[in-house]
Amino acid sequence: MTETGVAGADAGLRAALTAGMAGLPDGPLGVAISGGGDSTALLHLLQETFPAADMRAVTVDHGLRAESAAEAVQVAAHCARLGVAHETLHWTGWDGRGNVAAAAREARYGLIAGWARANQVAAVLLAHTADDVAETFLMRLGRSAGVDGLAAMAARFRRGGVCFARPLLEVGRADLRAYLSRHHIDWTDDPSNDDMTRERPRIRAALEVLAGLGIPPGTIAHSARALESARAALEHYAEAEVARRVTEDRGDLLLDGAGLPAEMVRRLRLAGLAWIGGEGYPPRQSALDAMDEGLAVAGRHTLSGCVVMQQTGHLRITREANAVRNLATTTTAIWDRRWQLEGPHAPGLEVRALGEGLRDCPDWRQTGLPRASLAAGPAVWRGQALIAAPLAGFGTGWSARIVAPFRIGRLVH
Repeated sequence: MTETGVAGADAGLRAALTAGMAGLPDGPLGVAISGGGDSTALLHLLQETFPAADMRAVTVDHGLRAESAAEAVQVAAHCARLGVAHETLHWTGWDGRGNVAAAAREARYGLIAGWARANQVAAVLLAHTADDVAETFLMRLGRSAGVDGLAAMAARFRRGGVCFARPLLEVGRADLRAYLSRHHIDWTDDPSNDDMTRERPRIRAALEVLAGLGIPPGTIAHSARALESARAALEHYAEAEVARRVTEDRGDLLLDGAGLPAEMVRRLRLAGLAWIGGEGYPPRQSALDAMDEGLAVAGRHTLSGCVVMQQTGHLRITREANAVRNLATTTTAIWDRRWQLEGPHAPGLEVRALGEGLRDCPDWRQTGLPRASLAAGPAVWRGQALIAAPLAGFGTGWSARIVAPFRIGRLVH
């Protein structure tokens, strides 16, 4: 390629990066780098495009492969040659249970967020590309995902109080590899990318077949971005329905879905379950179908740490007492993510679920709240002695209020 051709190709990548960086908060930039082609290209493009930027690089060594420690050392050496401060974080929390990929992903975000806070990093940049969007689309398609699951991954999001950004979502992986080759920059390929027993390598192979049929990753990514626009519109209208269809009742939600399209009802239900139950991901459609069956037969169902009850004219979602039976905090702390208690705080007092303490609240029926709601609500205890249960009308001088407002959020498995 001629110098003019190289300059033109590089200029296109820098322009895409600049557009992806627009609007980021001021301050030092963190770059998550594994040593692979995408993250290595991101680091070099950042240096070329923003030479005056204060950049710090971070690598997470999950310790799941024998080569990972040596690869992290290579990344550190690479960053040192570029004059970029670098730190390697180590994950030692895998206990051999559950989904290792999901656990590693959560650990990576948690470790990087902690590193960013400690180093006052304004935003952490991730090297996801249009190919990652396409791969994720196909993986979720295989799980029968709906609009939310198929929508393109977010270009910006917050995790652990830190801003994460993906400025290369409009760029293809092949373009980044070509950039590295043009500039004779080495990178390390993760051998697991060739392990066809894993899902993502199989998806990448499928993408090659689709590309041969005239459906390249960029086309799939374009459709995913269109679905992201549709998802945002659905979220907007669901938010608009909250004022008309959702009532907060002392920590519970009352949902009136009469006449609403099924998709709006689904979104309101999922948002209610997430707000009360606090689980990171919404239940799958099969679980929602089971909930509808349970409601039709028994009028109530337990799901995602919540109890859902069919009442006249609405659906009530409350916390499940069993889900919070072992949850205890001081009386000055936020309990179960939503509750703040006010009263005569004193050493030795703690907030726990009311549970069986309801039997010591003679006036609880006058509150109008179901037994299930009160049993899962906050109460003040001193050891095994019940001091106050504000929602159940027991004890004086104590009140309980919700401090985390209900809102519609992104619903992705």
